[in-house]
Amino acid sequence: MIVFRDPAEVPADFGPSVVAIGKFDGVHTGHRAVIDRARVDASDGATVVAVTFDRNPLSVLRPDRCPPDVIGPHQKLELLDRAGVDATLLLTFDEALAALPAEEFARRVIVDALKARTVLVGRDFRFGAGGAGDPDLLTRMGATHGFRVDVVDDVRAVHADRRVSSTWIREALSAGDVTTAARLLGRAPSVWGEVVHGLKRGRELGYPTANLSPDLEGFVPADGVYAGWLVDVEGGRRISYPAAISVGTNPTFDDVHSRQVEAYVLDETDLDLYGHHVEVRFVERVRGMTAFDGIDALLVQMADDVERTRTILR
Repeated sequence: MIVFRDPAEVPADFGPSVVAIGKFDGVHTGHRAVIDRARVDASDGATVVAVTFDRNPLSVLRPDRCPPDVIGPHQKLELLDRAGVDATLLLTFDEALAALPAEEFARRVIVDALKARTVLVGRDFRFGAGGAGDPDLLTRMGATHGFRVDVVDDVRAVHADRRVSSTWIREALSAGDVTTAARLLGRAPSVWGEVVHGLKRGRELGYPTANLSPDLEGFVPADGVYAGWLVDVEGGRRISYPAAISVGTNPTFDDVHSRQVEAYVLDETDLDLYGHHVEVRFVERVRGMTAFDGIDALLVQMADDVERTRTILR
């Protein structure tokens, strides 16, 4: 997948294209419905392009109301690539972009840079200064500039009669319900970051863990122990390891002052991942986070966590 970070980077001979525009936070099943429609529309050889942002626009417009991201920019680009997008225009959302009138945004991006013949958006899509742009404005501009607008309806979960959304996914992850989050995402929820040195207490206890840097990407689920996978993505490779994953502050020891994500790769004691970038995928919650009355009780529980993880992932 080609990645552009400014309309000026798009070659002059680019296009024609079918463009899907949105925040794509999570690249969940609702987002992929838009992308899948774009791929169908482009089946005669047009280029499928996603136009999105490097951060939630609310982080600039209303930071007091901005929720945490479900995924970060690196994750977003990888997931869009997996979804079958040919190129992504990842725009830096800053005060200058926020102030750009809707018509000017559409001309610069959709018409001049991408030479779109079809533009796909969700029904609640808004763009341009003050959120003045909407699907109706795009439709009127399309009549003038030669592109068609396709408004894609929401994807709804039948069992809950609720629209699939990043908000719902955050709610599920905040409750530790990674199973529901996975159904909404169409994949296991995950975080991505660099493996860094920790207190090495897990190694002392016989369960060495890969500790992720605090500035990782992705929404970290509720404190607890999870069965999942650690995927080593260093150097372009993808090696998946079954893992028991701990999220929290290790209350038994009371000396970890910020939440951390650490993964014990099952049956591996000499795996050196320091400095590697990894993806940690959460498959199922094993238990909540608990303070134990001593090391012996903790070791018994850790052994049980590992066996339950092994059973879940089998």
